[in-house]
Amino acid sequence: MNITVIGAQWGDEGKGKIVDYLAKDADLIVRFSGGANAGHTIVHGNVTYKLHLIPSGILYPGKKVILGTGMVIDPEALFTELKTLEEQGVPWEGRVFVSGRAHIVLPSYKKKDIEIDKKRKRPIGTTGRGIGVTYSKKSMRDGLRLVDLFNPDKMSLMEEADRKFLEGFLVRLKPMLVDVTAYIQHNRPSRMLLEGAQGVLLDLDLGTYPYVSSGYSAAAGAALGAGIGPRTIDGILGVFKAYSTRVGNGPFPTEFIQERDGKLEHLIREIGHEYGVTTGRPRRCGYLDLVALKYACFSNGIDGLVLTHLDVYDTMTSLNACVAYSIDGEETTDFPMGLPELERAQPVLKEFVGWHEPITQVAHFDNLPQAAKDYIAFIEDYTGTKITIVSVGSDRNQTILRREPWTKY
Repeated sequence: MNITVIGAQWGDEGKGKIVDYLAKDADLIVRFSGGANAGHTIVHGNVTYKLHLIPSGILYPGKKVILGTGMVIDPEALFTELKTLEEQGVPWEGRVFVSGRAHIVLPSYKKKDIEIDKKRKRPIGTTGRGIGVTYSKKSMRDGLRLVDLFNPDKMSLMEEADRKFLEGFLVRLKPMLVDVTAYIQHNRPSRMLLEGAQGVLLDLDLGTYPYVSSGYSAAAGAALGAGIGPRTIDGILGVFKAYSTRVGNGPFPTEFIQERDGKLEHLIREIGHEYGVTTGRPRRCGYLDLVALKYACFSNGIDGLVLTHLDVYDTMTSLNACVAYSIDGEETTDFPMGLPELERAQPVLKEFVGWHEPITQVAHFDNLPQAAKDYIAFIEDYTGTKITIVSVGSDRNQTILRREPWTKY
């Protein structure tokens, strides 16, 4: 039984918590894409863990995790993160593996990443982690893979500064290297969890190009990143927030506007702690975009949705969601291909009654306020996809399970 977890918006949906929640029953957790630009926050009681490269399942004792083929690995960031985990009481040696086919982020790539974005007429808003440059090198067949570090001929072609930088990591990296496909084939995990990064709307092909990530964040990338066939994936879960957020530049049709929405953006940002885990940048906030969510569900074959941050609306007497776009006076419920159309799109909003009571201690779906259940029911009906998990707080225990996830859909 293999489950894929992806972000169904522009990233930052709470995938880390959900992967952590599901990982307790998984035999193997594989992160299939992205790099140190990702940020997954996990809260266990009074301890907060911030992960960037390491799959979220590492927090369970004995669980093994793999940084997959579709990832780009910054060795310095990797071992800094592992050191932090160790300091927080999480032993990792013998449990963290890296695909030998994954590509390496070199220090010079980070500088190039920032310089390239500055020269763009319309900057994308890169995190400056060298991710885009690394994926570009990979596509041009000029990249460096983890397995290449142990090929003297390949290393001899490198610039001296890069070679010296990498030599400091060889001894530590070698025992972590793994052929993901062979590992899975030989070990045959009965339950494997495939963890994505960013979100569908930032996918290189499906997202709001060119304001996207350089890797694949759609569900289709899970098979490639884990080195398995697509038919071996049994279920796809899409994580989304009760509202929308976006980091960096790019179209955002439902973004809060002060003239229309007053201080709503500031309120949501502060209640939801909407600041980037990796960069600390304040996230742009807006209404839940059901047009985009329906597009994410269909284009990824999402079997079940995971709703997070529902508790952020606890203090509000009413809330809104976008049910269509108005573009040049015409309404549509299809997510536009073109950037100009997305930038001109105005949200057509539907108002919902709020529940105006705390739900962070609710453990069963039936005990949620009726207004919250009505909001959920509308989302399900609009997207044609069931919401199988509801998160009502940041802690692992603040999770309402509506369907056993480890069953075939």
